[in-house]
Amino acid sequence: MVDTEHTPNPDTLKFLPGKKVSEVGPVEFLKSDKSVKIPLANKILSLEGTVMVFFGEDFITVKKEKSLNWEDLKHGIISEINDYYSKGNEVIIKKEQNKSDQKTSPNESNEVINKIKEVLDTKVRPAVARDGGDITFKSYKDGVVTVELKGSCSGCPSSIMTLKQGVQNLLCHYIPEVKSVEAL
Repeated sequence: MVDTEHTPNPDTLKFLPGKKVSEVGPVEFLKSDKSVKIPLANKILSLEGTVMVFFGEDFITVKKEKSLNWEDLKHGIISEINDYYSKGNEVIIKKEQNKSDQKTSPNESNEVINKIKEVLDTKVRPAVARDGGDITFKSYKDGVVTVELKGSCSGCPSSIMTLKQGVQNLLCHYIPEVKSVEAL
């Protein structure tokens, strides 16, 4: 049984299959991506009116075209999700065993960057995930943190407010070196 949950973005809906979705962290696919190797992502994106699918740890967020109604789309998406899991599939995106998760470049060992990532991972990402999205650190330079918003958050009308009032305030509070936060 797949539940749905509204997000602050009226064009995205969060689908809760009650099972593990992604073991590798959040992953986003757009309809314009031609090389999607995840069968369920392809099936959902092939439905008329879907423009983005986002896999979180235990949820799937789908973005629709503005002109369409969720009532017209929701059942097709739920049936694709149910069909996937009913075939005995446990997880949509599995972690590859021999792949190293640690990707650190020399400039990333910076103490401020580590603090920024820790605040984002512990205080911001869980809240953003509840709304069906994700936020990832991209860079830090001269007091400015650059992040990327995905899932429900990308293109959400309230994401700029969330970014400035929530994320920026938190980071400035915990890390005095941070002066502002920008989104890609």
